Amino acid sequence: MPRPKTTVTLSTVAKTAGVSIATVSKVLNGRSDVSSATRARVQDLLTQHGYVGRRPETVVRASVELFYQGALNNYSVEVIQGVVDAGQAANVDVVLNAHPRNESSPTDRASRWIRELISGGRRAAIGITSELTAADLAAVSRARLPLVVIDPANIPEPDMTSVGSTNFAGGMAATQHLLDLGHRKIAYLGGPPTSGCNQARMSGFRSAMETVGATVPKHYIWQRDFLYDDGVAGGTVLLDLPDRPTAIFAGSDEVALGVMEAARARGLRIPEDLSVVGFDDTQVARLASPPLTTVKQPLREMGAVALRTALRLAAGETIDSHHVELATTLIVRGSAAPIACE
Repeated sequence: MPRPKTTVTLSTVAKTAGVSIATVSKVLNGRSDVSSATRARVQDLLTQHGYVGRRPETVVRASVELFYQGALNNYSVEVIQGVVDAGQAANVDVVLNAHPRNESSPTDRASRWIRELISGGRRAAIGITSELTAADLAAVSRARLPLVVIDPANIPEPDMTSVGSTNFAGGMAATQHLLDLGHRKIAYLGGPPTSGCNQARMSGFRSAMETVGATVPKHYIWQRDFLYDDGVAGGTVLLDLPDRPTAIFAGSDEVALGVMEAARARGLRIPEDLSVVGFDDTQVARLASPPLTTVKQPLREMGAVALRTALRLAAGETIDSHHVELATTLIVRGSAAPIACE
């Protein structure tokens, strides 16, 4: 004679999992204040027992906040794709939002931002080239919300977890390529002086120049932002100099395209009259005319590593390093050529 079917209760699941009924309830309601290991154990038991509560629709997938500042560009779109792909593989939802700008009370704004993330059930947050204030970091720390920043817009704190690339080595490789082509009057047109990746790229540029004894005049350095318009503005200044450079290393592909436009506006041919090297290897580098020689960052992999690192932190795991750097590679195309004989 078949046994009567036993009704499974929250108490049964809690006892089997070795947790409280309140913890099981939190898992059912998608609350964020449950460790990933406990959540997985409880969810497995609920599935095994075929538990059907009164609000099964409240069981939701884990989610991660992905935030950015300013306008989205080719760089950020590539990184976002990497985060989203990794999220799908990990069965985690990625919620994309703009990071709120500073207000009159940064502390209140930061606290409100974190409260919104916690109430939304976010298990972690990932920032793309975002400038985080002391108030932001303090609010994140108080909430114990795991945070990973990809290419921070300001110099990261020692304990801030970040993901980037070998910017110094990439800067050296780009500059060495121009030096090998015979150029010595090389300028650097980069991003914000406070940006860690910008400083590393410029340091690599300076190091390569110093190795061959090439001087870098102060007016050969232009730092503003990594956008197209900054490339046009900086290129205009550099190419109007009486001793204009014969080559420019741009801190991003968008800046490089702006430089190329400034050159065309002055009747200069690329690469015959001016060689240009970029950084990132986004789609615009391949679509440029001529195609842009650039330093390739593994942007999608950077996004994927950030997502996986955030989930490890959310699970309470120990990570090997607070800062991960992925290798860069020089991609040679058609925007740089040997210096013309003078």
